[in-house]
This record gives sequence, structure tokens and C-alpha cells, in this order.
Amino acid sequence: MILKKKDNSNMRRINLKGMGVALITPFRSDKSVDYDALSRLLEYQIKNGVDYIVVLATTAETATLSEEEKRSVRDFVVERVNGRVPLVLGHGGNNTMKLIKEMDEIDLTPFDAILSVVPYYNKPSQEGIYQHYKAIAEASPVSVILYNVPGRTGVNMTSETTLRLAREFENIIGIKEASGNMTQMDDIIKNKPSDFMVISGDDGITFPLITLGAVGVISVIGNAFPREFSKMVRLALEGDYKNALPIHHKFNELFSLLFVDGNPAGVKCLLNAMGFIENELRLPLVPTRITTYEKIREVLNSL
Repeated sequence: MILKKKDNSNMRRINLKGMGVALITPFRSDKSVDYDALSRLLEYQIKNGVDYIVVLATTAETATLSEEEKRSVRDFVVERVNGRVPLVLGHGGNNTMKLIKEMDEIDLTPFDAILSVVPYYNKPSQEGIYQHYKAIAEASPVSVILYNVPGRTGVNMTSETTLRLAREFENIIGIKEASGNMTQMDDIIKNKPSDFMVISGDDGITFPLITLGAVGVISVIGNAFPREFSKMVRLALEGDYKNALPIHHKFNELFSLLFVDGNPAGVKCLLNAMGFIENELRLPLVPTRITTYEKIREVLNSL
């Protein structure tokens, strides 16, 4: 397969400032996609101030969806959102040539960018990560957001590799950073090109990361609390730390509870308690333990 470089000089550039939501995929008790619940959730997000929506990323349990289901979810979200907020499509993996081939097959016109995770399982070198993203950037008809989450992929993309990509490819516009390494993230923020955006990939560190210069978050908890969490993000971006910090503290207990039994088990449990969805996941993921569910209900009631 010959990798073709596309002319992306005229592509639109999404502003990622604020709160994006890593959308879940709701399932019915028979494990089929619950499109009624998905429609309700999309309306809830849009009416409560989400800045953009990320479709079919990790939180969507994309690894357990068939190609037909992914296509159906993509089309459904595009139709329901109807241009009201920007859309980002999760498009990552560990087979570079396959990802590039799929970009020719998927209609990316409705999407402002793709979110592409560092290749997992293969554990490539830093040069391998660079070459992977170079090939994607040269082939993509839309902007590219890097996604560094070593806890899932098994390999960390260093600040040096991130900055190299940011400087060399205009259509690589930002990174969702979920390494948990504040020193690394601060190094990227200090040395990046002025228009390259650093986005928190972890709800719990969004506030401190914004104080360092991040532009916002791609959020899990935003599925359930789009209005409240986006308010915190906006206040922090405006420099109003006095009013943003209490909101951050209010969610502290939920941050840990949502991930104690894995993601998206925690947020699906929360959305179930709020009456939005059935508490269903696809194997190998399972719902939260009863003890976690009860703790989440207690915190929800207090909120």
C-alpha cells in the first residue's frame, strides 16, 4: 500500500478551548446499542453547554463495536447533532496502514478533527510513534489531535516526540494528555507552538492543568454533569480560580469513584442512577461493584 500525502492546507481548524465530552455508547439489556438513550444524552449535552463532542473514543467502548455499529453510531450522532456543536471522531489504533485506508472509506466531512491514540500493545519506540503520526497527519483530510494515555497503551509518548510533531505538522493541532505526568505536560505547554493546544485527558487534574496553560478537557464526568463541569472549566480559563476551585473540590470524590472499577463502568453507573441509561457494558467490561454503585449514589444525592 502506498501512503498518499493529501493537500490539507485549506482544512478548517477547530477551537478546542473549553469542555469536550468523551461520549459513551449506551446499551440495552440485550447488549444492542440503545439509540433512544443516545439521542437523549446528546440533547442533554448540547442543552447544557458542552463545547464539542468526541465520538467513538475509548469511553465509547469502541473496541467492542462492530464496523457496522461504528458506522451507524457515527451517522446517528452526525444527524442528531446537526452542526450545533463541533464533532471529533476517535480514530486510532496500532495498524497505521489500516487507519489510513479507513480514512479514505469514512466520510470525515462532518467532523472537525480526529482524536488518534498512541498505538497500543505493539509498544513502538519514540521514532515509531513519530512515524505513525507523520503518516496519519499526511493522509488526514481533517485536523489531528494526538492522544497520550500510557496507562492504556503501554507506552508513553514523551514531550520531545509531542513537540516534534507539533512543530512539523500544521494539521496536528493539539494533544489530549492523560499521562498523569505533570512535569511532562508542563514541558509541552512551555515549549509548544503558540497555536498548539494541550487538553486534559483526566477530569481530576483539569483545574491544575488549566492553571499551567491547558485549554480545557475531553471529559468523562461531563457525560453526567456537562453544565457544572463546563462552568468550572470556563471559570478557570477566565482566571477566576476563586470560583472554579470549589467546583473542582465538589467533584473530587466522584473523580476517584468513576474509575475505581474501570472506565466507562463508573460513568455508566452514574448515568444509570440519574435515569439516563441502562447500566450495561460489553464484555470484557462489567458494571461497577454494588459497593461502588452505592457510594456513587450517595455522592450524587449530596451533589
